Amino acid sequence: MPESACQLCLLLLLGLGLGSPEALPPPCESQIYCHGELLHQVQMAKLYQDDKQFVDMPLSSAPDQVLQHFRALASAHNHSVPRPQLQAFLQEHFQAAGQELQPWVPEDWKDSPRFLEKIADSKLRSWARQLHRLWKKLGKKVRPEVLRQPERFSLIYSQHPFIVPGGRFHEFYYWDSYWVMEGLLLSEMAGTVRGMLQNFLDLVQTFGHVPNGARVYYLQRSQPPLLTLMMARYVAHTNDAAFLRDNIGTLALELDFWAEKRNVSVSLGGKSYVLNRYHVPYGGPRPESYSKDAELAGMVPEGAREALWAELKAGAESGWDFSSRWLIGSQNSSSLSSIRTSKLVPVDLNAFLCQAEGLMSSFHASLGNEAEAAKYRNLRARRLAALEAVLWDREKGAWFDYDLEHGKKNHEFYPSNLAPLWAGCFSDPSMADQALKYLEDSQVLTYQHGVPTSLRKSGQQWDYPNAWAPLQDLVIRGLARSPSPRTQEVAFQLAQNWIQTNFRVYSQTSAIMTSAAVDSQVAEGSMKSRRGSAGPMAWP
Repeated sequence: MPESACQLCLLLLLGLGLGSPEALPPPCESQIYCHGELLHQVQMAKLYQDDKQFVDMPLSSAPDQVLQHFRALASAHNHSVPRPQLQAFLQEHFQAAGQELQPWVPEDWKDSPRFLEKIADSKLRSWARQLHRLWKKLGKKVRPEVLRQPERFSLIYSQHPFIVPGGRFHEFYYWDSYWVMEGLLLSEMAGTVRGMLQNFLDLVQTFGHVPNGARVYYLQRSQPPLLTLMMARYVAHTNDAAFLRDNIGTLALELDFWAEKRNVSVSLGGKSYVLNRYHVPYGGPRPESYSKDAELAGMVPEGAREALWAELKAGAESGWDFSSRWLIGSQNSSSLSSIRTSKLVPVDLNAFLCQAEGLMSSFHASLGNEAEAAKYRNLRARRLAALEAVLWDREKGAWFDYDLEHGKKNHEFYPSNLAPLWAGCFSDPSMADQALKYLEDSQVLTYQHGVPTSLRKSGQQWDYPNAWAPLQDLVIRGLARSPSPRTQEVAFQLAQNWIQTNFRVYSQTSAIMTSAAVDSQVAEGSMKSRRGSAGPMAWP
């Protein structure tokens, strides 16, 4: 694939956890931001179009004082506070969302990074230059007050500045940040990447895992585990072996979290294989989507509500929030109330972990620790064997999620079915060519504006007709691993399709989105933004 096309494609792909759900104490104890009567009454009153707005608002005084005032107010109104009184209460005791952050222009930003010179098309080069300038608008740093009085904020303090997705998202997110870092490295901004990496490493040291995003209400769940890959990309770019040596123990802690908290055993053919799943053992509505989750729970029996909320959180942990992928096999596969994320063994999650285990082996070998290198080499080998025994389908030429309850693969199409190619976790080079035939047989290559997220039109945003930037990357770079010129040419064409789709829409709207409709609406400039509300400055 031509280098300039790969580089622009990377720039376009930027940032874009059994038992009873109530069995464990919640990681976040806040009776304002995570659970409790105040959260319930405010969110169910729907004072804001977006539930996230309330849980992002800082407190004007200590939480104990705010709760004391609210209990008095609730008691005076028989625990059903009228809307005007709630609004007045919030105005008195809370500040506007976003107050805890301030703009930050990265010190290592430069006007003309080298990759721009390699883009032959003058219009695309000019567009790439405009995108490069967005780093200066998406940079943020946390105000010192968050460190001094953390109890007044839902934002988790980060020592180093970072890049945010934009739109409604004022904080950084886990797996989005991998593609942000890819773009930053392309823009020769390794210093910014190092700071963001350190923020993630600090989160692991503090909480034992990387939360979904940098808010206390995200502490119950993680997101696709790409921290080790982030480190690999940074070290490959900088040769900063000292940074790797200082933090390799923290990378191991994160992988331990997935090994201990998200593992599942699958028995096939008399053998047992250990793989991983998304699984969040906590009930209660998601604070940032509280009213939607509470209303959805009205569709199931009361005794099933905590389990539903736990499954919704697991779906959010996957990054695919939400998709028919997590509904397949349920009695009502058209309703989100039937979500069953934790009952599936996802291809992409296990590919990411396989990749991380391989990288950890290479890291330790480069640092001279052969015992640890052998440990992770063996872990990768076991996972690779499990991927091929449980998830690989030789006849179809792809990997498929495994349904734990029904003991069978889910043969629906998702780009994640090719994630092992992207992660380099496959044993036979011919698998990439088999995957190309799988794409052809699925008629996925007939879509001219991107690879669809699924072939089911469920109304969920991680389904047809939407195509998401990270998933384009999984397919394109996965196919590009093939030694076959034909498979590489298809990868190149898919990259061109995605670039041209985004360029056309940007030319019409001055907006960059991560989710594009793959049907004919795109020709008219119809795009859907990430998570439904990112604004014109949203970055992929």
